[in-house]
Amino acid sequence: MSDVRIFELGKDSDKARIIARLHIVVFSGFFLTQLGESFLTTLYQGYIEDDNSGVIVAESIKNKQILGFAAYSKDYSRFYTELKKKHIVKFALCSLGVAIKHPSFIRRLLGAFKKSNEVRRMEKYVELASIGVCSNAQGKGIGSQLVDYLVSMTNFNEYEYISLETDTFNNETANRFYQKRGFEIVRKYTTAEGRIMNEYRYRQETK
Repeated sequence: MSDVRIFELGKDSDKARIIARLHIVVFSGFFLTQLGESFLTTLYQGYIEDDNSGVIVAESIKNKQILGFAAYSKDYSRFYTELKKKHIVKFALCSLGVAIKHPSFIRRLLGAFKKSNEVRRMEKYVELASIGVCSNAQGKGIGSQLVDYLVSMTNFNEYEYISLETDTFNNETANRFYQKRGFEIVRKYTTAEGRIMNEYRYRQETK
C-alpha cells in the first residue's frame, strides 16, 4: 500500500500502549491478551527499549493510525532475562487480578517467563515474536511489508535465520502467509497447555 509507511519505533517512543491495544483486538482470547492492556504495554515497551529488539509498525500516512506491528528480538534469550529483571514487579501487579480469577494462569505465566531458557540456541538468530494487522487493513499486503522490512534489516551474514512459532491447527491463514513469505517448517511441538505449534524459519543465501 503506497499510503502506508513502514518503520521501526524509536527507543523513546510512547506507542507501546497503542500496540498493546491493537494486540488485544488482533489476538482476542489468547493467553497474553487475557493478562490485560497494562501487562501488554509493559511487554511491548520492553521490546521498544531493548537495544537488540524492537517494534516495526505500519502507519497510515493520511491519519497516522497504526495499522499493524511486528515485534522482534535479535537476542531472544537475553531479552526475556532482562525483561524479568527490569519489570518483574510491574508484570506481577498487572497480572494479579487475572491470576486471582484464574489461578491456572499463574503456572502459565511462570512458564512464559522461562522463555530465556527455552529459546537459547548455539547459533545467532532473529525471533519474530509477534505480528498483527488490524481488521480493516487486512488483505492489503501490510503483513508482507512488515515481514519484508524485518528481512531487509537482518544481516544474514551474522544471523542464520528468522524464527517464529504459530499454531498448527485452525490457523490456516497464518500458516499459508508464512509459507508464501518463504518460511519453512522445521518442527512441530506441543506446549504444556496442549497447543500443537509449528516452528518456522526463514533463511537467505549470503554472498
